[in-house]
Amino acid sequence: MSTLPILEENRESNHKSTDRQQATALMTELQSFGLRLADPGAGAPSRRGGAGPSDHKAVTVDGTTIMVPVHTGSAFNSPFIAEAADADGRVQLKRGSIPIAQISFPKQPRFYALQTLDGVPYSHIATLHGADVLATTVLQTCIRYESRRKACKFCSIGQSLAAGRTIAHKTPEQLAEVARAAVLLDGVKHMVMTTGTPATPDRGAQVLCESAFAVRAAVDLPIQAQCEPPDDDRWFARMKAAGIDSLGMHLEVVTPALREQIMPGKAAVSMERYMEAFEAAVAVFGRGQVSTYILAGLGDTTDTILDISAKLIGLGVYPFVVPFVPISGTPLEDHPAPSPAFMRSILEPLGAMLSDAGLRSTDIKAGCGKCGACSSLSSYEKPEAAHAVR
Repeated sequence: MSTLPILEENRESNHKSTDRQQATALMTELQSFGLRLADPGAGAPSRRGGAGPSDHKAVTVDGTTIMVPVHTGSAFNSPFIAEAADADGRVQLKRGSIPIAQISFPKQPRFYALQTLDGVPYSHIATLHGADVLATTVLQTCIRYESRRKACKFCSIGQSLAAGRTIAHKTPEQLAEVARAAVLLDGVKHMVMTTGTPATPDRGAQVLCESAFAVRAAVDLPIQAQCEPPDDDRWFARMKAAGIDSLGMHLEVVTPALREQIMPGKAAVSMERYMEAFEAAVAVFGRGQVSTYILAGLGDTTDTILDISAKLIGLGVYPFVVPFVPISGTPLEDHPAPSPAFMRSILEPLGAMLSDAGLRSTDIKAGCGKCGACSSLSSYEKPEAAHAVR
């Protein structure tokens, strides 16, 4: 029997693997360095301020849509520049003066053209993140943000509200109306509901329950809710019963001293309470359906992030590690973004850890981890990307 077909198949497989590794490395670099735009108005509008991803633009690289910083100090000095799109919407990506890849920008979603009966634009109620996820901040106010002393130093939740690009409280009826339109007009596949923290012990769980119940009554759309750990673990069962499929409780920073320095108000909710809440939430939502955000680049070391990630994975929690983005107008606007090498030092082993544990982004029912646009982590879960060139 001839071995030529086998050799050809292996050669093709190796070629695809190399291409994927190169695409993964490029996505990691873009999210660290940011991107300069020759045509800022191309594709869907970029996002300034608000409750993340902020100062970003959706960019499709090798078939994967990611969020790339375009309005930050790092982006203004980025070695990457996107030329104006051609007639087919293709964009030449250059590093310096050298063309390196073809990218594209997702088009503005059709539901953005609509408004409610009382004149509120749909885009002020919810926005499209990544390729197919609808996202909203139900409460665009936060008890942490309202106090300079307690505010998270990376947060810009109030910026979009102050600029008139959103409203302070999205009602359940508004969210249901927009979600239905986004599914029908733009093929949205899942939804993220986050919230600023209110001055109530449930820390936003109740308003998320009310919102999710209304959306699920209007349209069959998987939902992830995001809030700080509520005071009572019984809220997890209530959230599940309201139609919430997965839950995000975001650590952001994991070293206790750094937590107190960078987010003094939120640090009042201890790491111990978070771990207790994670365990209780997994018992309700299931393994892999609870996640947390960790912002790499704010001072936590590679080993610290990997150590806490191992503990979280052991609990059945998906640690979604994303590169910190220094947002204009925040106290950390001049803080450097993490280097691609630093991000790879975390994402490569973390991707392998997640694969070994059977916790994959594709298995999450809804939310940021499933979308994956704010980090290249999901690309490192794939076997062919596990040993990407450093």
